[in-house]
Amino acid sequence: MGINGRLLRGLAAFLFLAFAAPITAQPSFTPLTETGPAAYLGFSGGLYPDSRNTPPPAHAAAGAAHAAAIQPLDTNGNPDPSGKIALVSIGMSNTTQEFCSQGGLPPCDSWTFTGQALTDTQVNQTTLAIVNGARGGQTAATWDSPTDANYDRLRDVDLAAQGLTEAQVQAAWVKVADAGPTVSLPDSNADAYTLETETGNIIRALRVRYPNIQLVFISSRIYAGYATTLLNPEPYAYESAFSVKWIIQAQIDQMANGGVIVDPRAGDLNSDTAVAPWIGWAAYLWADGLNPRCDGLVWEPADFQSDGTHPSQSGEQKVGAMLLSFFKTDPRTR
Repeated sequence: MGINGRLLRGLAAFLFLAFAAPITAQPSFTPLTETGPAAYLGFSGGLYPDSRNTPPPAHAAAGAAHAAAIQPLDTNGNPDPSGKIALVSIGMSNTTQEFCSQGGLPPCDSWTFTGQALTDTQVNQTTLAIVNGARGGQTAATWDSPTDANYDRLRDVDLAAQGLTEAQVQAAWVKVADAGPTVSLPDSNADAYTLETETGNIIRALRVRYPNIQLVFISSRIYAGYATTLLNPEPYAYESAFSVKWIIQAQIDQMANGGVIVDPRAGDLNSDTAVAPWIGWAAYLWADGLNPRCDGLVWEPADFQSDGTHPSQSGEQKVGAMLLSFFKTDPRTR
């Protein structure tokens, strides 16, 4: 076979691998909770500034103040001991699967966050109302404006089903992503930056729709190294944690300078005004496949559906348990 023949056969083999073979496990990354300064492509690790996994004192104090303002409200948003405190979820398919059910509507599966919470004696079963607003296919761009249809649906279907109104929503769990990311860090046009901007818009949209919201807790994506599609593979699942880290740091930095200087990507996140609620991390869900995290978390192929992206029942149970543990132990949610 001549040189041209070998080139053609090599090209054919490349095209077969590119278009026919599933995406295999990606190179290893270190969980954000276990990394230090300049740990990933020059970006610092940790969930919060200074490579720490806990909020700085001033931000923690602000979160405590917002948490103290939460109380049962009637449907008009007035304090009422017989009223409700609504916690809603915002996000996409993975979010609804982990929070309640694949279809989004109750009854929630027993192994999900809501299913576990509803049978836990340590959870407030009297005034707390847990409401799943997430749905399949509802990516970040479908939540980033207060006029998005998702908010009307959440009001008219999910809240209304429990006799609740938008005025009673006081906390939210947000887990969002974009479909088909193509540009990774450190490119200045990386999808992680886009997601940061969208998340900032979502935070402000939540404040418009829910005038009494006090706290927003955000999680990034679970592991995607087994992905067999381009929906949201690695390194984008891993890098989505930086979007969360940056949006929270943007609020921390803005409040530290008196609320005047606004991060150009995140936008105005002043939690002392009617612009934004307080923002913090919820459970950090990413681990490097079968490589155990310090707390023992691993993600096995069996924790995913056939696309390697959406969680199976065991994956949903893992997230549900981590999220429930977070809400039962965090100082702002206890």
